[in-house]
This record gives sequence, structure tokens and C-alpha cells, in this order.
Amino acid sequence: MEPQKARNIFAEELFPHIEALKTYAYHLTYDEAEADDLVQETYLNAHKAINSFIPGTNAKAWLFRILRNAYINGYRKKTRQPPIFSIEEDPQKAGTYTANKVGSDDLRKTIFDKSLGDEVTKALSELPEEFREIIVMCDIEDLTYDEISKTLDLPLGTVRSRIFRARNMLKALLKNYATGLGYKDYRGGDTEKESSQE
Repeated sequence: MEPQKARNIFAEELFPHIEALKTYAYHLTYDEAEADDLVQETYLNAHKAINSFIPGTNAKAWLFRILRNAYINGYRKKTRQPPIFSIEEDPQKAGTYTANKVGSDDLRKTIFDKSLGDEVTKALSELPEEFREIIVMCDIEDLTYDEISKTLDLPLGTVRSRIFRARNMLKALLKNYATGLGYKDYRGGDTEKESSQE
């Protein structure tokens, strides 16, 4: 592809999605610096693969797929690297430290800092990764089910099922928060009963 044509594609079709990519990357990593690195890597990979992009098609879904692949590849590299300990570290604590790192940072399941008080973000961070990323794509970034299916390489039925389950998980996680704000469950659930007893 001619350099000028590639520059035009980036300017007109790819760069406008940078904020959406940052949001998606952040909900995968829960680390701003790591998310920024992931977005940068996504655009570098997009530049390398620009000949495979068809102008006028869904650039956002194409970039999301590249970002997700970069994230997965980065995770695989991390899991293959041995943990690094400082010389002064207590050998008795080394095993605990390794277990904690593998259980939180490397598996990207770190709970969002409670001091921010964002209950929705915290609830989202508590979802298993496969449900969290699908909710971000659908309800935050407005990708269609078909776009999500192609991005995640999943059957459409699986996408629908995961979105349904992810939304129900979020409802359960946010139930107390919603009740505290005065919302009632008018479907006849526990929230309405509790409210009527007050």
C-alpha cells in the first residue's frame, strides 16, 4: 500500500477509535500505563498489517481484534518468564509472593482501587475476564453481536449467552449498591421486599 494511502487510513479510520481502544485496554489490564502500552502496540501492529485492512469496513472491530491478540500474546510472554525477586527478599515469603503475583497481576484480576469509590468499575473488574471483555465491547463500546463474534472468534450464540450471563453477574454485584441509592427491583425480587419492610 502506498504510504500516503496508509496515512489517510490511519487518520480517517483508525485514529478516531483511540479512546475506545484505551477503554477496552484498561478494562483488560486495570493499569493505565499497561493499557497505554497495549494501545500503542495495537497501532504498531495495525501499521504492520495495514495491507489486510479493507477501507470502509469496521475499523473499530478490526483494531479491537488486534488489541486483544496483543494482550493475549503479552500475557503468554509474562507467564513464560520466571518471577524476579530482590536479593534482600525473605526466602520464606518467596512462594507466597509468587502465588500472589500469578493470582492477581499476571491473570489480570486485580480489583480496582477501592479509594476511587466507583462501584460499577469495581463490579466490572470482579467479573471473569471472558465476561468483562464482552460487556465492555457490547455495553460500553457499542459493538454489535456480530462484530463481537468476529473479534472474539466466537459463535453468535455464545456471544449472546455470555452477554446475558455477564449482565446478570453485574446485577448481582451491584444489587446492594443500587438499593443504597434508592433503586427498587420491580420484578418482584428481594430488593422490593426489603424496601417495603422499611
